Amino acid sequence: MSHTVTVTRTTTTTTTSAIILNTGYLKTWPGLLKLAQLILGIVVVGLVSYYYKKYYYNNHNHTPETFFLLMAVTFLTGTFLLLLSCLISISTASIISKTIYEVVYHGFAFVLYLAASLTFIIEVNHWRRNYGQEYEPYFAAAIM
Repeated sequence: MSHTVTVTRTTTTTTTSAIILNTGYLKTWPGLLKLAQLILGIVVVGLVSYYYKKYYYNNHNHTPETFFLLMAVTFLTGTFLLLLSCLISISTASIISKTIYEVVYHGFAFVLYLAASLTFIIEVNHWRRNYGQEYEPYFAAAIM
């Protein structure tokens, strides 16, 4: 008793251009730390840029304020791009942590952010009376 079985197979191939987010990265310590760093950066840039005045009529120097805002915006952008690249690409999150780039980036950011914060805290305390209403938000931003 032999039977003949015929099997018909249909293959369908589709292509898509959907962006898949690696949301699991936000559950890891590096992902959470980058997200916290991004949120703090947004708060700092928001505070300083809200109270930042382009034209001053008194004689004291506002270079520390500008330097602090420049460092905050620079490293906010860098952190955003790092987090975005780890969220968009599944392989980036595992590859970039094995390179020296993140260590160099965060080390450089730490040193420059610390220098800008200390300079800004000293400036705000030195010219406390001239800052008026801006003293407390500036001081809080410099501490963050």
